[in-house]
Amino acid sequence: MKSKYHRDAEERMNKTLEAVREELAKIRTGKATTSLLDTVKVNYYGTLVPLKQVANITVPEPRLLSVQPWEKNLIPEIEKAIMKSDLGLNPTNDGKIIRIPFPPLTEERRKELVKLVKKMAEEGRVAIRNIRRDVNDHIKKAQKNHELTEDQEKDELEDIQKLTDEFIKKIDEILADKEEEIMEV
Repeated sequence: MKSKYHRDAEERMNKTLEAVREELAKIRTGKATTSLLDTVKVNYYGTLVPLKQVANITVPEPRLLSVQPWEKNLIPEIEKAIMKSDLGLNPTNDGKIIRIPFPPLTEERRKELVKLVKKMAEEGRVAIRNIRRDVNDHIKKAQKNHELTEDQEKDELEDIQKLTDEFIKKIDEILADKEEEIMEV
């Protein structure tokens, strides 16, 4: 059975892993994915709502996103929101559908993106190690307060180290996939 220290560390490390996964998903590669527009908020009758709540987003081709609003009068608002989003996208519309073409990335831009995702992954690894340090401190404190024996402390510390290694490996795998996706022409 997992100890409270293991459960605490695992829960916190999972949150960190998810945060890294979400951050990396926002990085634009040469391919169109609907998740790129997850952060875009549209002014819908005075309220900012996520784009996917007011439109249907599809990927008709690998380098094209299609946004079909449920109400035609939202087209200018959606275009404005996409342009303001810092994603570097140029939407066009035909009065019914907004199309967002994805130009192929230059070699230089690909290398910049790889550096960026490596930095993000490293920040994730650091966060995982900080969780390990924090949990280890709790374990050592518990041993000093005679809540754990020395053997239990040793086992807990080993367990947390194994967990840390597992999560760092997962971050490395996510990074490798993202790098491959970015470098794919």
